[in-house]
Amino acid sequence: MQQPNGRSADMAHVYRLLGESRRRYLLYQLLDEPCVTIDDLATQIVAWERGQSTDAVDEETHQRVCISLVHVHLPMLADHGVVEYDLRSGDVVLTDGIDELEPMLEQFRPTEAVAEIKQQTSASA
Repeated sequence: MQQPNGRSADMAHVYRLLGESRRRYLLYQLLDEPCVTIDDLATQIVAWERGQSTDAVDEETHQRVCISLVHVHLPMLADHGVVEYDLRSGDVVLTDGIDELEPMLEQFRPTEAVAEIKQQTSASA
């Protein structure tokens, strides 16, 4: 993965980016829909983490996930050129930086506990 300074990231760095399930879930959603809102991302992530429908996501949990996305996960991915996001509009966009992460991310998909994520693999294969 190219870092902002032009150097390729080592595997430990890639694993650090993909080692957190919430970041992987965020990226799976963006691979399927390259531009989404932070609110929509949070709703889908909560649904996957809790094994429920997006309609059943409660506001308190949704807000906690939004906060973690804005303060932890999105900045980390943006710092490494994988996503861009705008806090005013709430838009999150996948960038070309995903190209070097995607093969590893696709290796993680079949190991995820969430059946819907696994099904996305077979649907895209």
